[in-house]
Amino acid sequence: MKLQRKNRLRATALGALAVSGALVLTACGSDNNTGSTGGSGETKAASNIKCGDAKGQLLAAGSTAQKNAMDLWVKNFQTACEGVEVNYQAIGSGGGITKFNQGQVAFAGSDSALKPEEVAASKKICKGGQGINLPMVGGPVAIGYNLDGVEDLVLDAPTLAKIFDSKIKKWNDPAIAKLNPDAKLPDVEIQAFHRSDESGTTQNLGKYLSTAAPKDWKYDPKSKSWLAKGGQAANGSSGVVSNVKQANGAIGYFELSYATANKLNTVKIDTGASAPVEATTENASKAIAAAKIEGKGKDLALKLDYATKVEGAYPIVLVTYEIACDKGNNAETLAALKAFLTYAASEDGQKVLADADYAPLPADIAAKVREIVPTLS
Repeated sequence: MKLQRKNRLRATALGALAVSGALVLTACGSDNNTGSTGGSGETKAASNIKCGDAKGQLLAAGSTAQKNAMDLWVKNFQTACEGVEVNYQAIGSGGGITKFNQGQVAFAGSDSALKPEEVAASKKICKGGQGINLPMVGGPVAIGYNLDGVEDLVLDAPTLAKIFDSKIKKWNDPAIAKLNPDAKLPDVEIQAFHRSDESGTTQNLGKYLSTAAPKDWKYDPKSKSWLAKGGQAANGSSGVVSNVKQANGAIGYFELSYATANKLNTVKIDTGASAPVEATTENASKAIAAAKIEGKGKDLALKLDYATKVEGAYPIVLVTYEIACDKGNNAETLAALKAFLTYAASEDGQKVLADADYAPLPADIAAKVREIVPTLS
């Protein structure tokens, strides 16, 4: 099956994206799949890690989007820092934040920034402080589909909203046909899959639909839970992609490399620009490049433009954050926390992601993260 996306970014392209201010991620092939280990670069990266007083076990949980990034970072970090064990559970952003605010993990991974009520809850755990958002990677949320005979599919926000809200039920619906005049659309039922768990990926898709198709998507864009009618639920991005892959007529949403690894085609989005936009890391970078820091103090939460019509800008994007206390971290794990996050945000920590289809943080944001992590207390 012909794929509609680029599978890899060459090192030169990654460097160009970083300079242009792109926060680009294509994440894991599956929740239980590790990506490329980075080869010889991994050994070099591990040799430059500063362990400091890191020791013991560091527990973390959350976003499935960054699972492969965590696998790489953990492997390198544990190689360099003997006596330290980092255990990251990819259980979804909502689950990670819940565990963090219950004091069960040292940090959480989330594909969306903390909501005000989550910040308030974090103050009970972060004695004298609060949870803050530290961006590490970002990228496109792909709309993957499985439809026999259709390898090139275009949808716009209103049509996508109606599909996921069970208002468009057949693949040969006039709204889809209008966007795809040259496609042979079959008279097949649409099977729309969504996340059953709380997910930052779900939230980012909701933010896009509520911004770009407000008349057709009336649900709370801040919710990490799926609120639309109908559809079929699956746990984690791996559950969604597995179901889409198995069923003709299926459609779902997940990070781009889930589609890449499972050889699924992805939807091009009609944003109103001169041509529909593919879900690629390069195209997502054009949308994310304009992100602004809206967090205060040590918080680096970013504001994304989901309604962008910039030529070639893919609008359904996410940024993955590591969430930690600015003050009041557990004294027993603080040294390991700071050492690990320092490595993840470091030049070496970002470079090692290239072979796993990730891209590094832009220099300005990475620099801010590197300034903040050592101040955690």
